[in-house]
Amino acid sequence: MAYRYWCGECGYRTPWLGEARAEELQIDHYARRHPGVPPGGTVEVDRKNPQGVPGCLAGLGVLLLLLVVAASCRR
Repeated sequence: MAYRYWCGECGYRTPWLGEARAEELQIDHYARRHPGVPPGGTVEVDRKNPQGVPGCLAGLGVLLLLLVVAASCRR
């Protein structure tokens, strides 16, 4: 799944990422911009693309495999 974290103190938001990486960016943001304030805000889940980035990468892998097969069939 893809997640986006929103800062509870300002308008900052992370890009759509895996949960661990988005959370890490949120914590880094709070350390830089809001020192001494515990990380807060909201978490948004990409419901339009529940597989997020890994699903996209899998699709690119299949496309690459098809291109390799098509190239090997050429005379």
